[in-house]
Amino acid sequence: MSNKGRIALIGATCLLGASITSSLLAHGNVTPQAVETAALPDIGEEWLQHNPYRGNADAVKIGESAYGQNCARCHGLDGESGGIAPDLRYLELGDSGDEWYIQRFQHGSSHDGKVYMPPMGEVLGQKAGWAIRAWLETKHQE
Repeated sequence: MSNKGRIALIGATCLLGASITSSLLAHGNVTPQAVETAALPDIGEEWLQHNPYRGNADAVKIGESAYGQNCARCHGLDGESGGIAPDLRYLELGDSGDEWYIQRFQHGSSHDGKVYMPPMGEVLGQKAGWAIRAWLETKHQE
């Protein structure tokens, strides 16, 4: 192989590596976006175990926006995952799904020292979390 061929091969390999790396790091560190929840009824400071906003049209609207700003990057547009994180359309409805959801929302998920989902509870707050859950239930699939 000639020197020009080697240089071209090295250049192509570097370009490929750079494009793969940028794709993998595309969701990287992201600053959570604040969620305006003033229109929602107060639910207190202590974390609830069941969604107080289930079926609340205002909560669903707020939750849709909050999801798009803070969750869609990993969990997919409209709740439909592209494989990075769980597809939340399949999350159980009702109280049993609420328990799993709020645990993950509050505390995140990590395994073997790797953070798969950052804890969002203190960052976004309980009202935003339950609004997102209310919206997710409108996207549920069996």
